[in-house]
Amino acid sequence: MDRPTTSHPATAREIILEIVRNMREGLEPLHYSTLAPAIYHVYLHPEDLERLRGIVTRIIEEARRALDAELDHLNRAGLAEKLKLARRSQPRIVPPDGGWQIRVLENTDDGIEPGDIAIYSELALPAKDDLGAGSMTKRITTRRLAGVESVAQTYDQPSTPKAAPAPPVPGAVAVIDYEDNTGRKTYHMTKDQIVVGRGGRDYWTDIKLETLPDVSREHFRLRRDPATGQFFLKDLSRLGTTINGTPAPSSVEYSETGEKRDRQQEAPVPPQSRIGLAGVVFLDFRSTANG
Repeated sequence: MDRPTTSHPATAREIILEIVRNMREGLEPLHYSTLAPAIYHVYLHPEDLERLRGIVTRIIEEARRALDAELDHLNRAGLAEKLKLARRSQPRIVPPDGGWQIRVLENTDDGIEPGDIAIYSELALPAKDDLGAGSMTKRITTRRLAGVESVAQTYDQPSTPKAAPAPPVPGAVAVIDYEDNTGRKTYHMTKDQIVVGRGGRDYWTDIKLETLPDVSREHFRLRRDPATGQFFLKDLSRLGTTINGTPAPSSVEYSETGEKRDRQQEAPVPPQSRIGLAGVVFLDFRSTANG
């Protein structure tokens, strides 16, 4: 069943209100204080972003003011508390040490409509020194799709120290080490072509990345030429792929109607390379033929 269509594009005010809602949903009470998310990635439909591009800076400025105002409102003591007849029920909410960090970006997901707003925020929780553990990151996702609001929260474990390169499994032609929101992983490439991206219902991926929507559902394909052993990368993303810091040529061409066509463009991949996806996730690639 098709979802209902959004009646209107996203307005600047609606975007600001969604940022404030995300902050409220992400509050983390401690014993003496309550922490608020500091980093906000706001994703809009391309048409909404293009229409509002000229005032994005103003939107961010007013969103910061709105977040400050919401904190003041939530921290305001009730009459009983002011008269010292009751104790404050919740610890006071403190603003982030480095201020509110907000970015407004294009949503590259398929199936979104004008008016849809997705916000991904981050809150770094204090390190548990007594347990010898590093800090954990709380991630809050709020969405307004076709006017329907939703929220989800996840907690990412602290990164583990980078281990020595894993030995390849038998038959592997390459080893790929990477880290996404779920931790550090190693993928052993045992076939001549793989697909890397966030994946989805209609998108098969061999390496499925749990990360921001900056990474496309099908971000790139990595192919090995069996005759020569050379690897090639085909960039299928909207926000780009780099190989050792150099942008790979895009293999996708978009028509005026938004349809995309594969131009069959590939870039050679050196035996040891660092592959970047939209500057968000990085994969350390090495061919087993070169150790």
